[in-house]
Amino acid sequence: MTDVQPIPDGYTAVTPYLVAEDAAGLIDFLTNAFGAVERMRMPMPDGSIAHAEVEIGGAAVMLGSAMPPEFPPTQAQIHLYVEDVDGVYAQAVTAGATAVTEPEDQFYGERIGRVVDPAGNVWSIATHVEDVTPEQMMERMAAMMDEG
Repeated sequence: MTDVQPIPDGYTAVTPYLVAEDAAGLIDFLTNAFGAVERMRMPMPDGSIAHAEVEIGGAAVMLGSAMPPEFPPTQAQIHLYVEDVDGVYAQAVTAGATAVTEPEDQFYGERIGRVVDPAGNVWSIATHVEDVTPEQMMERMAAMMDEG
């Protein structure tokens, strides 16, 4: 008998699962926008996708085609850390994302821009630019609120 790990190799305890009307199109977008590498795809006879997995920056993202009523299309918000926020943001928009907020340095120590993918998922594309303590974050947020 072999030991089976509760979390398989190559996965983390929390793994996003995206459900889209056009799962194949979402895979194409993730590949072009974020350099996703397709791990596997289980196509259905009608061309929809029962289950697929891609890897982005070493993290698994699972996805599949919407199959209402059990699996309706849903939208998620995903925080994606990258080295070059501005470059990846531009690449995502070129790949078909809708721009939400342009990359900008934030009080909590990240440079971040947001896009919406063709399936309606919001991607916060970020890089860590400064180590900020929780106390500093609270002070900066309070100062920002006073200015606003």
